[in-house]
Amino acid sequence: MKALARALALALACLAVVAGLMVLGVVLPRGGAGGFAPAGEGAGSHVVTLVANPIHTDIALEATPELLERFGFLARDGLPLAHPDLRTIVVGWGGRAFYTQTPTWADLTFDALWRSLTLDRSVLHVGLGGAIDDSVPGVRRVVLGDAAFEALVSFIEASFVPGRDGTPDVLPGVAYGPFDRFYEAQGRFNVLVGCNTWTAAALRAAGLRTGFWSPLPPNLLWGLDLHAG
Repeated sequence: MKALARALALALACLAVVAGLMVLGVVLPRGGAGGFAPAGEGAGSHVVTLVANPIHTDIALEATPELLERFGFLARDGLPLAHPDLRTIVVGWGGRAFYTQTPTWADLTFDALWRSLTLDRSVLHVGLGGAIDDSVPGVRRVVLGDAAFEALVSFIEASFVPGRDGTPDVLPGVAYGPFDRFYEAQGRFNVLVGCNTWTAAALRAAGLRTGFWSPLPPNLLWGLDLHAG
């Protein structure tokens, strides 16, 4: 009985420590430097959309002609960049096993879960999408000037692992459907440094200020709200 009580006390103490770290991760600011001119007159204006579900965030970029040219390798890999309904290119970073093997929760395996909780190789998931509805929960828009947007896109490009020809190295035969692909990515994934910390780092590259640690989408969004401006 005493052993059970000690185990329960230890578990509660661990939960309290994690909760405290998450609060500090939101409250303590990180980034915001860069000297980028604000979006607007003379600085350009680019809408970037964050799309969050309960555990993951993606970055959606407007599919402008300039961006489609930079991401032209997607056409090589079979994605229809000339599709008339294409409005956004959606990019997310994550653990290889969980990301590639779990298109829905029903597909979750012990191997994918174990790797996401320990250490896994990383991938970038790139998908083509239509217009994104602002009223959908978890959608957040930020507006960047030219230099800040360039820094964001450059951060995303640098997250790909280049293949022999210098373009992003696609994972052959791995996709959820006809409008997405997976690519080799820089870095290692674990539960402490995961998909949402990558999104936060991308936003900081563009001069935005986030919380110090953003392991979950709410931490990221709360940090953006708290440290805006």
